[in-house]
Parts: sequence; C-alpha cells; structure tokens
Amino acid sequence: MRQLVIPRYGPPEVLEVREAPDPRVEPGTVRIRVHAAGVNFSDLLARQGLYPDAPKPPCTIGYEVAGVVDAVGDGVTVPWLGEQVVAMTWFGGQSELVVVPAPSVFPLPDGWSAEQGAAFPVVYLTAHHMLVRVAAVRQGETVLVHAAAGGVGLAIAELSRILRFRVLGLASTSKHAVLREYGVEPLDGRDPRWFDAVRAAAPGGRVDVVLDGVGGDSWRHDYRLLAPGGRLVCYGASVLSEGAQRNLLKTIWRLLRFPRFGPLGLMNDNKSVAGVSLGHLWKEQALLHPQVEALLGYAREGKLAPRVDRAFPLSEAAAAHRYIHERRNVGKVVLVM
Repeated sequence: MRQLVIPRYGPPEVLEVREAPDPRVEPGTVRIRVHAAGVNFSDLLARQGLYPDAPKPPCTIGYEVAGVVDAVGDGVTVPWLGEQVVAMTWFGGQSELVVVPAPSVFPLPDGWSAEQGAAFPVVYLTAHHMLVRVAAVRQGETVLVHAAAGGVGLAIAELSRILRFRVLGLASTSKHAVLREYGVEPLDGRDPRWFDAVRAAAPGGRVDVVLDGVGGDSWRHDYRLLAPGGRLVCYGASVLSEGAQRNLLKTIWRLLRFPRFGPLGLMNDNKSVAGVSLGHLWKEQALLHPQVEALLGYAREGKLAPRVDRAFPLSEAAAAHRYIHERRNVGKVVLVM
C-alpha cells in the first residue's frame, strides 16, 4: 500500500508518499480500503515538529478516514465487510489501508461522498464536544467563534441551527459571504481591534461563550469579552504556526506571552476557562461515541453535511498543507487515494 510519510520536520515539501506492507487484521478490528482521509491543522503542526503527541519521524499521521471495509477480524459481530464507512484513527490514517478497532467504525451516511465522510469526525466531534459537553451552550446565547470559516467553525455554525444559539464569526472578509449562508454574523478576523467589533455586535458588549483555536493574545481578549457566567474554550494554538516552517525562537516567545488564568481570578470574575484536545480523547469511547451517534442522527435528518473545500490527491499532500497554511480553505481539506 501507499501512505503519506513525514520523513523529517520541515516545510510541506518534505512530505513523501512511500510504499509500506499491507496491515494485518487482528481480532476485534476491521481493515478499511481508504478512499479519502482528512487533513487537520494538527497534521501541519506535526510536520513542523510542533505537535508533541505525534510519533517521531518517519511517521504517518491522520485521524479520520472514509472508505470500504475489505477485511474483518475475529470477534467482530457487526457485518461490516463491503460496507462504506467512516472511521476514527489514532494516526496512520493517511494511508491506502488502515486497521482500526471495530468500535471506531461508523456507517457512511446516505448521500455523503467519501470526501465528506473523511471531513466529518474531527471537526464535528470537536464542535459538538465543546458546545454540548464543555460549554453547555443554551438556546439564545451568543457564541464567538475564531477562524469561523474553517472546518470546526462551519460545524459550529450548523450546530447553531440545531441548538439555537447566535454565532459571531471571525474570518477574513473574503469568507464572509459563505458565513452568512450558514447564518453566522461575520466580523473581520484580520482587524487588529476585532474585539471592539465584537463588543459592538454582542448584547451589552459581552458574549456567553468563546471557542478559540488560535491562542495567544486572543485568549486574553476573549476572557475580557465574557459576560458573567461566560465560558472560554481553548482548543488549539494555531498562532504558533503562522508560516510553513517552524521558527522555534518565535514559538517560544509566543508561548511565554500566553495568558495564565488562576482559580482565584476565575472565582472573582465568575468566568470559566476550559481546554479541549480531541486527540487525547480519541480512545474514550464512552465519552465520544454517544456524541458521534447524535451527530450521525443529525446527518440522517439532513441537518448537517460537511463542506469539503478541496480534495487533493495523496501525491499532492504538500500543496494541501500549503493551502491550509495560507488560510485559503473555507471548510475542510481532504486527501483522496
């Protein structure tokens, strides 16, 4: 089989497609012939050596795939053989064949392409977990979303229609028309005083929830924008990777500037700050699987469908990484085999 490999840390051009032995099916697992695999910002960080959870090079990354089951191990009771599926992978997903535990496999919703299936697990689980489990968003509340035109941002927008909350979305002005289609009230994310625009748009100048995967100074401004009882959920730090190649001195300098939130201050302000790292929850089946089932239920009802911005061939993975680095995507980027 072929798979995408990070042979060493560096710019997108270091990525290689290599041949590897076909993986063997073990008891309790299924093997999937992958048609499409998702690309996430964490993949870019892993390539730069800025994602501590990733295996050391040479390695193959990837958290999500869609394809057809071509082999089933002993002890698997669901008749998956030959079925079109979506699966959650703990790295290794950007390969032509993957073997995953049977509980990590779900049916591809009717009418979805493989590209949409590969665009589903990470962004929708991240959005749902932050909104429902962590922030406990309520109908009528105002939610501020950073990078609102990315995969997670658009998943939040779709869930806002189901859960009935208001979304203020930060994004570059070229993406505002798409955000309006999703019912998001767009604000210019490149305006250095974006927080003033949020205050002008939010009721009483404050928001109930902020979902921020950018990090750095934005977390400090987010916290100030929270109403009493407000919740800030930090789920990424893309500010650490503004270019295609890492700059360790700049990264360290930015890390040192990240705000610190102490318990006494949180108590006095009646605000909450939470963190979400979906990768660290990937094996928590009791926590995540009910959320996947809820999301697939919404999909079957026609209430959500992943927006795939571009599908790149596996051999053009470097272009896919650069496309995301340049913040050009509106929705999800995937690789096709």
